[in-house]
Amino acid sequence: MATDTATKDEDGKSPRSSNTSSSAASSAVVGGSGVDGTPDSMLPSQGEYPPVAPRRGSRGTTVVQALWGSPLVRGPGTEEASSGGGSNVVLRLIENLSCRIVCIDKLDYCSSIKNLDTVINHPNFKFVQGNICSYSFMLYLLQSEKIDTVMHFAASTHVDNSFGNSFAFTENNIMGTHVLLEATRSYGQVKRFIHVSTDEVYGETSRTVTVGEGAVEGSTLLAPTNPYAATKAGAEFLAMSYYRSYKVPVIITRGNNVYGPRQYPEKLIPKFTLLFMRGEKLPIHGTGEEKRCHLYVDDVARAFQIILLNGSVGEVYNIGTSREISNIEVASKLAALFGHSSQCSSDHLTFVENRPFNDYRYQLNISKLAELGWRQEVDFDEGLRLTVDWYKSNCSNWTVHQIAQALVPHPRLQNSDTVSKSF
Repeated sequence: MATDTATKDEDGKSPRSSNTSSSAASSAVVGGSGVDGTPDSMLPSQGEYPPVAPRRGSRGTTVVQALWGSPLVRGPGTEEASSGGGSNVVLRLIENLSCRIVCIDKLDYCSSIKNLDTVINHPNFKFVQGNICSYSFMLYLLQSEKIDTVMHFAASTHVDNSFGNSFAFTENNIMGTHVLLEATRSYGQVKRFIHVSTDEVYGETSRTVTVGEGAVEGSTLLAPTNPYAATKAGAEFLAMSYYRSYKVPVIITRGNNVYGPRQYPEKLIPKFTLLFMRGEKLPIHGTGEEKRCHLYVDDVARAFQIILLNGSVGEVYNIGTSREISNIEVASKLAALFGHSSQCSSDHLTFVENRPFNDYRYQLNISKLAELGWRQEVDFDEGLRLTVDWYKSNCSNWTVHQIAQALVPHPRLQNSDTVSKSF
Protein backbone atom coordinates (compact mmCIF):
# COMPACT_ATOMS: atom_id res chain seq x y z
CA MET A 1 0.00 0.00 0.00
CA ALA A 2 1.46 3.37 -0.98
CA THR A 3 1.75 6.05 1.67
CA ASP A 4 2.73 9.70 1.70
CA THR A 5 4.66 11.70 4.24
CA ALA A 6 6.24 15.13 4.44
CA THR A 7 10.00 14.98 4.83
CA LYS A 8 12.86 17.44 4.45
CA ASP A 9 16.07 17.65 2.53
CA GLU A 10 19.28 17.28 4.50
CA ASP A 11 19.55 21.03 5.02
CA GLY A 12 16.34 20.75 7.06
CA LYS A 13 14.75 23.65 5.20
CA SER A 14 13.23 22.36 1.96
CA PRO A 15 10.04 20.32 2.49
CA ARG A 16 9.29 17.67 -0.07
CA SER A 17 6.74 14.90 -0.41
CA SER A 18 7.80 11.32 -0.92
CA ASN A 19 5.72 8.36 -1.95
CA THR A 20 6.76 4.77 -1.43
CA SER A 21 5.11 1.41 -1.02
CA SER A 22 5.15 -0.19 2.41
CA SER A 23 7.49 -2.86 1.10
CA ALA A 24 10.07 -0.33 -0.04
CA ALA A 25 11.11 0.80 3.39
CA SER A 26 10.94 -0.37 6.94
CA SER A 27 12.00 0.56 10.44
CA ALA A 28 13.39 -1.04 13.55
CA VAL A 29 12.64 -0.62 17.27
CA VAL A 30 14.68 -1.78 20.26
CA GLY A 31 12.61 -3.14 23.14
CA GLY A 32 9.44 -5.05 23.81
CA SER A 33 8.36 -8.62 23.12
CA GLY A 34 5.47 -10.69 21.91
CA VAL A 35 5.07 -9.00 18.54
CA ASP A 36 2.10 -10.32 16.56
CA GLY A 37 1.40 -12.74 19.38
CA THR A 38 4.66 -14.57 18.78
CA PRO A 39 6.09 -16.26 21.89
CA ASP A 40 9.18 -14.57 23.31
CA SER A 41 11.31 -17.51 22.24
CA MET A 42 10.31 -16.91 18.61
CA LEU A 43 11.02 -13.17 18.54
CA PRO A 44 13.92 -11.90 16.44
CA SER A 45 16.83 -11.01 18.67
CA GLN A 46 20.26 -9.47 18.34
CA GLY A 47 21.87 -12.90 18.11
CA GLU A 48 19.97 -13.65 14.90
CA TYR A 49 21.53 -10.71 13.08
CA PRO A 50 24.93 -11.73 11.62
CA PRO A 51 27.93 -9.37 11.53
CA VAL A 52 28.15 -7.55 8.22
CA ALA A 53 30.69 -5.37 6.47
CA PRO A 54 29.76 -1.69 6.12
CA ARG A 55 27.93 -0.93 2.87
CA ARG A 56 25.52 1.68 1.60
CA GLY A 57 21.87 0.66 1.76
CA SER A 58 18.80 1.93 -0.07
CA ARG A 59 16.87 4.87 1.33
CA GLY A 60 13.55 4.64 3.09
CA THR A 61 13.63 3.83 6.81
CA THR A 62 13.42 5.76 10.05
CA VAL A 63 14.76 4.47 13.33
CA VAL A 64 12.92 6.00 16.26
CA GLN A 65 14.31 5.38 19.70
CA ALA A 66 11.65 6.69 22.00
CA LEU A 67 10.02 7.32 25.38
CA TRP A 68 9.15 4.36 27.60
CA GLY A 69 8.42 1.75 24.99
CA SER A 70 11.10 0.67 22.58
CA PRO A 71 9.84 0.76 19.03
CA LEU A 72 11.48 1.49 15.68
CA VAL A 73 9.07 3.16 13.33
CA ARG A 74 8.82 2.69 9.64
CA GLY A 75 6.67 5.08 7.72
CA PRO A 76 5.52 6.36 4.36
CA GLY A 77 8.70 7.43 2.72
CA THR A 78 10.43 7.41 6.06
CA GLU A 79 11.20 4.63 8.45
CA GLU A 80 11.56 5.30 12.13
CA ALA A 81 13.16 3.15 14.73
CA SER A 82 12.78 3.56 18.50
CA SER A 83 15.07 2.20 21.12
CA GLY A 84 14.99 2.46 24.86
CA GLY A 85 11.55 3.60 25.91
CA GLY A 86 9.52 5.41 23.26
CA SER A 87 6.07 3.88 23.45
CA ASN A 88 4.28 7.22 23.79
CA VAL A 89 6.17 8.77 20.87
CA VAL A 90 5.71 5.64 18.79
CA LEU A 91 1.98 5.50 19.49
CA ARG A 92 1.62 9.09 18.33
CA LEU A 93 3.67 8.55 15.17
CA ILE A 94 1.71 5.45 14.21
CA GLU A 95 -1.55 7.32 14.73
CA ASN A 96 -0.55 10.49 12.89
CA LEU A 97 2.02 9.46 10.27
CA SER A 98 0.94 5.96 9.25
CA CYS A 99 4.42 4.78 10.20
CA ARG A 100 5.63 1.22 10.25
CA ILE A 101 7.62 0.81 13.46
CA VAL A 102 10.47 -1.45 14.32
CA CYS A 103 11.08 -1.31 18.05
CA ILE A 104 14.57 -2.03 19.41
CA ASP A 105 14.92 -2.48 23.15
CA LYS A 106 17.44 -4.03 25.51
CA LEU A 107 14.61 -5.07 27.88
CA ASP A 108 16.51 -3.77 30.89
CA TYR A 109 15.33 -3.74 34.53
CA CYS A 110 12.79 -0.95 33.89
CA SER A 111 11.24 -2.32 30.68
CA SER A 112 7.66 -3.45 30.21
CA ILE A 113 6.48 -4.97 26.94
CA LYS A 114 2.92 -4.25 28.10
CA ASN A 115 3.56 -0.59 27.28
CA LEU A 116 3.27 -1.66 23.63
CA ASP A 117 0.09 -3.71 23.95
CA THR A 118 -1.95 -1.38 21.75
CA VAL A 119 0.44 -1.72 18.79
CA ILE A 120 1.89 -5.18 19.29
CA ASN A 121 -0.36 -6.66 16.58
CA HIS A 122 -0.34 -3.61 14.34
CA PRO A 123 0.75 -4.44 10.77
CA ASN A 124 3.16 -1.49 10.82
CA PHE A 125 4.95 -2.57 13.99
CA LYS A 126 7.95 -4.81 14.50
CA PHE A 127 9.90 -5.54 17.69
CA VAL A 128 13.53 -6.62 18.02
CA GLN A 129 15.32 -7.20 21.30
CA GLY A 130 18.89 -5.94 21.13
CA ASN A 131 21.57 -3.63 22.43
CA ILE A 132 22.65 -0.46 20.63
CA CYS A 133 26.19 -1.04 21.92
CA SER A 134 26.60 -3.77 19.25
CA TYR A 135 27.93 -2.17 16.07
CA SER A 136 27.38 -5.15 13.75
CA PHE A 137 23.81 -5.57 15.01
CA MET A 138 22.90 -1.91 14.56
CA LEU A 139 24.51 -1.68 11.13
CA TYR A 140 22.72 -4.81 9.95
CA LEU A 141 19.42 -3.50 11.28
CA LEU A 142 19.81 -0.14 9.55
CA GLN A 143 20.63 -1.89 6.28
CA SER A 144 18.06 -4.67 6.37
CA GLU A 145 15.22 -2.40 7.45
CA LYS A 146 16.26 0.43 5.11
CA ILE A 147 16.17 2.99 7.92
CA ASP A 148 16.17 6.66 6.89
CA THR A 149 15.45 8.42 10.21
CA VAL A 150 16.82 7.69 13.68
CA MET A 151 15.25 8.97 16.90
CA HIS A 152 17.68 8.00 19.63
CA PHE A 153 16.04 7.90 23.08
CA ALA A 154 17.90 4.85 24.41
CA ALA A 155 19.74 5.74 27.62
CA SER A 156 20.25 5.10 31.30
CA THR A 157 18.44 8.07 32.83
CA HIS A 158 17.79 7.83 36.56
CA VAL A 159 20.13 10.17 38.44
CA ASP A 160 20.01 8.12 41.66
CA ASN A 161 21.25 5.06 39.78
CA SER A 162 24.11 7.06 38.29
CA PHE A 163 25.44 7.71 41.78
CA GLY A 164 25.65 3.93 42.33
CA ASN A 165 26.58 2.56 38.89
CA SER A 166 28.13 5.33 36.86
CA PHE A 167 30.01 2.86 34.63
CA ALA A 168 26.72 1.64 33.13
CA PHE A 169 25.79 5.22 32.28
CA THR A 170 29.07 5.71 30.43
CA GLU A 171 28.60 2.45 28.57
CA ASN A 172 24.95 2.97 27.58
CA ASN A 173 24.84 6.72 27.07
CA ILE A 174 28.26 7.45 25.55
CA MET A 175 29.36 4.16 24.01
CA GLY A 176 25.83 3.32 22.86
CA THR A 177 25.48 6.69 21.17
CA HIS A 178 28.93 6.38 19.58
CA VAL A 179 28.10 2.94 18.16
CA LEU A 180 24.78 4.16 16.76
CA LEU A 181 26.41 7.22 15.19
CA GLU A 182 29.18 5.15 13.59
CA ALA A 183 26.69 2.59 12.26
CA THR A 184 24.62 5.46 10.85
CA ARG A 185 27.72 6.99 9.21
CA SER A 186 28.75 3.67 7.65
CA TYR A 187 25.22 3.00 6.40
CA GLY A 188 24.99 6.43 4.80
CA GLN A 189 21.25 6.62 4.10
CA VAL A 190 19.83 8.33 7.21
CA LYS A 191 18.18 11.70 6.56
CA ARG A 192 17.44 12.58 10.19
CA PHE A 193 19.23 11.58 13.40
CA ILE A 194 17.37 13.02 16.39
CA HIS A 195 19.50 12.70 19.51
CA VAL A 196 17.46 13.00 22.70
CA SER A 197 19.26 14.70 25.57
CA THR A 198 18.22 16.42 28.81
CA ASP A 199 18.00 19.85 30.45
CA GLU A 200 20.46 18.55 33.05
CA VAL A 201 23.39 19.02 30.67
CA TYR A 202 23.09 22.75 31.38
CA GLY A 203 23.54 22.19 35.10
CA GLU A 204 21.73 24.08 37.82
CA THR A 205 19.90 27.27 36.85
CA SER A 206 20.62 30.28 39.06
CA ARG A 207 17.85 31.19 41.50
CA THR A 208 17.90 34.73 40.10
CA VAL A 209 16.93 33.67 36.55
CA THR A 210 13.38 34.62 35.60
CA VAL A 211 10.97 31.77 34.88
CA GLY A 212 10.88 31.05 31.14
CA GLU A 213 14.17 32.83 30.45
CA GLY A 214 16.60 30.04 31.27
CA ALA A 215 19.15 28.13 29.21
CA VAL A 216 19.33 29.03 25.53
CA GLU A 217 20.43 26.54 22.87
CA GLY A 218 23.83 27.42 21.44
CA SER A 219 24.78 30.10 23.97
CA THR A 220 24.39 28.57 27.45
CA LEU A 221 27.45 26.51 28.38
CA LEU A 222 27.00 22.87 29.34
CA ALA A 223 27.87 22.35 33.03
CA PRO A 224 26.50 18.98 34.22
CA THR A 225 26.66 18.22 37.95
CA ASN A 226 26.02 14.46 38.17
CA PRO A 227 27.30 11.34 36.34
CA TYR A 228 24.05 10.90 34.37
CA ALA A 229 24.07 14.46 33.04
CA ALA A 230 27.80 14.27 32.29
CA THR A 231 27.34 11.19 30.11
CA LYS A 232 24.46 12.84 28.25
CA ALA A 233 26.65 15.90 27.61
CA GLY A 234 29.43 13.60 26.35
CA ALA A 235 26.97 11.88 24.01
CA GLU A 236 25.92 15.29 22.67
CA PHE A 237 29.52 16.20 21.86
CA LEU A 238 29.88 12.95 19.93
CA ALA A 239 26.64 13.54 18.04
CA MET A 240 27.59 17.06 17.03
CA SER A 241 31.11 15.97 16.04
CA TYR A 242 29.58 13.43 13.64
CA TYR A 243 27.43 16.20 12.18
CA ARG A 244 30.42 18.49 11.63
CA SER A 245 32.95 15.86 10.50
CA TYR A 246 30.81 13.35 8.62
CA LYS A 247 27.63 15.34 7.86
CA VAL A 248 25.48 12.88 9.82
CA PRO A 249 22.17 14.84 9.91
CA VAL A 250 21.97 15.32 13.68
CA ILE A 251 19.28 17.26 15.56
CA ILE A 252 19.58 17.46 19.37
CA THR A 253 16.74 17.94 21.86
CA ARG A 254 17.08 18.89 25.55
CA GLY A 255 13.99 18.34 27.63
CA ASN A 256 12.56 19.08 31.06
CA ASN A 257 11.21 16.26 33.26
CA VAL A 258 8.61 14.11 31.51
CA TYR A 259 5.70 12.46 33.33
CA GLY A 260 2.60 10.51 32.37
CA PRO A 261 1.39 6.99 31.51
CA ARG A 262 3.83 4.09 31.01
CA GLN A 263 6.72 5.58 33.00
CA TYR A 264 8.68 3.17 35.20
CA PRO A 265 7.91 4.12 38.83
CA GLU A 266 11.46 4.96 39.87
CA LYS A 267 10.67 8.52 38.77
CA LEU A 268 9.12 10.99 41.23
CA ILE A 269 5.48 11.25 40.10
CA PRO A 270 4.74 7.56 39.39
CA LYS A 271 6.69 6.58 42.53
CA PHE A 272 4.64 8.89 44.75
CA THR A 273 1.45 7.77 43.02
CA LEU A 274 2.11 4.08 43.70
CA LEU A 275 3.15 4.77 47.29
CA PHE A 276 -0.12 6.60 47.92
CA MET A 277 -1.98 3.65 46.39
CA ARG A 278 -0.17 1.30 48.78
CA GLY A 279 -0.78 3.52 51.81
CA GLU A 280 2.95 4.08 52.34
CA LYS A 281 4.85 7.27 53.13
CA LEU A 282 6.52 9.32 50.42
CA PRO A 283 10.33 9.69 50.71
CA ILE A 284 11.30 13.35 50.33
CA HIS A 285 14.95 14.00 49.47
CA GLY A 286 16.40 16.66 51.76
CA THR A 287 13.81 19.37 52.42
CA GLY A 288 11.87 18.81 49.20
CA GLU A 289 12.40 22.42 48.14
CA GLU A 290 14.16 21.58 44.87
CA LYS A 291 12.05 22.58 41.88
CA ARG A 292 11.47 20.93 38.53
CA CYS A 293 9.53 21.71 35.37
CA HIS A 294 7.32 18.73 34.52
CA LEU A 295 5.89 18.28 31.02
CA TYR A 296 3.11 15.81 30.25
CA VAL A 297 4.20 13.04 27.89
CA ASP A 298 1.57 13.79 25.20
CA ASP A 299 2.99 17.30 24.83
CA VAL A 300 6.49 15.82 24.63
CA ALA A 301 5.48 13.29 21.97
CA ARG A 302 3.89 16.08 19.95
CA ALA A 303 7.11 18.12 20.23
CA PHE A 304 9.13 15.21 18.82
CA GLN A 305 6.74 14.84 15.89
CA ILE A 306 7.10 18.56 15.11
CA ILE A 307 10.89 18.41 15.37
CA LEU A 308 10.97 15.26 13.23
CA LEU A 309 9.02 16.93 10.43
CA ASN A 310 10.07 20.57 10.74
CA GLY A 311 13.33 20.74 12.68
CA SER A 312 16.55 21.83 11.00
CA VAL A 313 19.61 19.59 10.87
CA GLY A 314 22.46 20.83 13.05
CA GLU A 315 20.14 22.61 15.48
CA VAL A 316 19.38 22.06 19.18
CA TYR A 317 15.83 22.39 20.52
CA ASN A 318 14.80 22.80 24.16
CA ILE A 319 11.53 21.05 25.07
CA GLY A 320 9.96 22.34 28.25
CA THR A 321 7.53 24.39 30.27
CA SER A 322 7.89 27.55 32.31
CA ARG A 323 5.93 26.22 35.29
CA GLU A 324 8.14 25.18 38.21
CA ILE A 325 6.96 23.09 41.13
CA SER A 326 8.88 21.80 44.15
CA ASN A 327 8.98 18.14 45.07
CA ILE A 328 7.02 18.78 48.24
CA GLU A 329 4.35 20.62 46.22
CA VAL A 330 4.06 17.61 43.93
CA ALA A 331 3.44 15.45 46.99
CA SER A 332 0.73 17.84 48.22
CA LYS A 333 -1.07 17.86 44.86
CA LEU A 334 -1.04 14.07 44.74
CA ALA A 335 -2.35 13.93 48.31
CA ALA A 336 -5.36 16.01 47.26
CA LEU A 337 -6.05 13.66 44.33
CA PHE A 338 -6.11 10.75 46.79
CA GLY A 339 -8.60 12.51 49.07
CA HIS A 340 -6.16 13.77 51.69
CA SER A 341 -5.48 17.31 52.83
CA SER A 342 -3.67 19.34 50.18
CA GLN A 343 -1.00 20.02 52.81
CA CYS A 344 0.97 16.82 53.32
CA SER A 345 1.63 15.97 56.95
CA SER A 346 4.05 13.65 58.69
CA ASP A 347 1.40 10.96 58.20
CA HIS A 348 2.28 10.92 54.51
CA LEU A 349 5.92 12.02 54.30
CA THR A 350 9.29 10.79 55.46
CA PHE A 351 12.34 13.00 54.93
CA VAL A 352 15.43 11.10 53.77
CA GLU A 353 19.03 11.95 52.95
CA ASN A 354 19.42 14.11 49.88
CA ARG A 355 21.41 13.13 46.79
CA PRO A 356 25.17 13.82 46.87
CA PHE A 357 24.29 16.88 44.80
CA ASN A 358 20.77 17.91 43.85
CA ASP A 359 20.34 20.80 41.40
CA TYR A 360 17.87 23.31 42.79
CA ARG A 361 16.13 24.07 39.48
CA TYR A 362 16.35 23.93 35.69
CA GLN A 363 14.91 26.62 33.43
CA LEU A 364 14.78 26.47 29.64
CA ASN A 365 14.12 29.04 26.97
CA ILE A 366 11.77 27.29 24.51
CA SER A 367 11.29 30.09 21.98
CA LYS A 368 13.02 28.13 19.19
CA LEU A 369 10.59 25.21 19.53
CA ALA A 370 7.67 27.65 19.68
CA GLU A 371 8.77 29.04 16.32
CA LEU A 372 8.14 25.57 14.84
CA GLY A 373 4.53 25.77 16.06
CA TRP A 374 4.69 23.84 19.35
CA ARG A 375 2.72 24.92 22.40
CA GLN A 376 2.09 23.16 25.71
CA GLU A 377 -1.52 21.91 25.78
CA VAL A 378 -1.79 19.91 29.02
CA ASP A 379 -1.27 21.89 32.23
CA PHE A 380 0.35 20.22 35.22
CA ASP A 381 -2.80 19.71 37.29
CA GLU A 382 -4.69 18.05 34.43
CA GLY A 383 -1.69 15.91 33.47
CA LEU A 384 -1.28 14.81 37.08
CA ARG A 385 -4.91 13.70 37.24
CA LEU A 386 -4.59 11.76 33.97
CA THR A 387 -1.40 10.12 35.22
CA VAL A 388 -2.93 9.00 38.53
CA ASP A 389 -5.97 7.57 36.70
CA TRP A 390 -3.69 5.57 34.39
CA TYR A 391 -1.61 4.06 37.20
CA LYS A 392 -4.72 3.06 39.13
CA SER A 393 -5.63 0.79 36.21
CA ASN A 394 -2.21 -0.32 34.96
CA CYS A 395 0.03 -1.29 37.88
CA SER A 396 0.35 -4.76 36.40
CA ASN A 397 2.53 -3.37 33.60
CA TRP A 398 5.51 -4.20 35.85
CA THR A 399 6.30 -7.18 38.04
CA VAL A 400 6.08 -7.04 41.82
CA HIS A 401 9.89 -7.15 41.94
CA GLN A 402 10.26 -4.28 39.46
CA ILE A 403 7.91 -2.10 41.49
CA ALA A 404 9.53 -3.00 44.82
CA GLN A 405 13.01 -2.00 43.65
CA ALA A 406 11.67 1.24 42.16
CA LEU A 407 9.88 2.48 45.29
CA VAL A 408 12.86 2.65 47.65
CA PRO A 409 14.02 6.21 48.58
CA HIS A 410 17.35 5.94 46.74
CA PRO A 411 17.44 3.27 44.00
CA ARG A 412 21.02 2.16 43.39
CA LEU A 413 22.37 -0.16 40.72
CA GLN A 414 25.87 -0.86 41.99
CA ASN A 415 28.97 -1.05 39.81
CA SER A 416 29.69 -4.68 38.98
CA ASP A 417 33.08 -6.34 38.65
CA THR A 418 32.22 -7.18 35.03
CA VAL A 419 31.49 -3.59 34.11
CA SER A 420 34.36 -2.07 36.05
CA LYS A 421 36.90 -4.44 34.48
CA SER A 422 35.86 -3.28 31.02
CA PHE A 423 37.14 0.23 31.70
